[in-house]
Amino acid sequence: METYLKSCWKTFFAAALLSAVLSTHAADAPPTFADDPAVVDFARDLEQRQGFDAAELLGQFARIRPNARVLQLIEPPATPQQRSWERYRSRFVNERRINNGVRFWQEHSATLARARVFYGVPEEIIVAIIGVETEYGRNTGGFGVFEALATLAFQYPRRAEFFRTELEQFLLLARENHLDPLTVKGSYAGAIGVPQFMPGSQRRFAVDFDGDGRVDLSGSIDDAIGSVARFLEQHGWQPGQPIAAPARLPGDPDPAWLEAGILPSLPVGQWRERGVITAADPQAAAALIDLVSPGQATEYWLGFDNFYVITRYNRSSFYAMSVFQLAEAIRERMAEGENAKQ
Repeated sequence: METYLKSCWKTFFAAALLSAVLSTHAADAPPTFADDPAVVDFARDLEQRQGFDAAELLGQFARIRPNARVLQLIEPPATPQQRSWERYRSRFVNERRINNGVRFWQEHSATLARARVFYGVPEEIIVAIIGVETEYGRNTGGFGVFEALATLAFQYPRRAEFFRTELEQFLLLARENHLDPLTVKGSYAGAIGVPQFMPGSQRRFAVDFDGDGRVDLSGSIDDAIGSVARFLEQHGWQPGQPIAAPARLPGDPDPAWLEAGILPSLPVGQWRERGVITAADPQAAAALIDLVSPGQATEYWLGFDNFYVITRYNRSSFYAMSVFQLAEAIRERMAEGENAKQ
């Protein structure tokens, strides 16, 4: 009996201690989003404009809290590194991504070929974008998309308008696809699935490419492939046209040439008149692209319309050039494999 009583007391004290710890944590935890008046207004607005049930939405908001890690990751570093094309390129154009890209192409060759026929986008470009974005679906993100987007929509004033729009798009996406918004995982910025589409892009450009009646960018590689191809096609991809060509300059370029941006604005012939040396078609419109690495000579390229289209996926010349060069490396490795079989 004495042993039994001691056991009971131990259980009682353990339960009391656990209860005290949980109470302390609850007191320390930040309030849920449902406690934020701006969120209440947001839910009521969606009820009026989109037919949501505000009470149901607030019930879901009551289950998420501001995520400090999301806010930490979205902020530029306090002491940013100097831009370096060499460093950036090495993250994405390397043997691991090339070899895995070849494997991905081989495993999904029929779907990639179908996407090329439907949308005019070469297989290697689709593969390279998926390779850069998530390393072929391996790294799609572990953040709750609902919580991440809510954090950025209501705790990040710098881009609150953009993220409130994406939060609305996400909730519409979840409703249309019968998803529990609390279960969807993605990046800290709210990008979803193998191709890392923001919710608005998924609703506008994603396709049901496997024909199962729904769009699933996390679970269907076919949907991911078709959606990347359609995104590029919808943004003006020109089948069979070049992407970029190397260029040389006899000296430093006029700063205005680079300030003009990455939208092709001058025919190659006019770039040649300015001293740019290139073998590209003189009639093709191009922008001058500078790829800077500290301590090294700047690398110059001419970017054509298809280069600009890639930057609609991520508005960075470093990103677009990484996609282009990874695509070229994967295509060449595929060709080498085919030649070795003959």
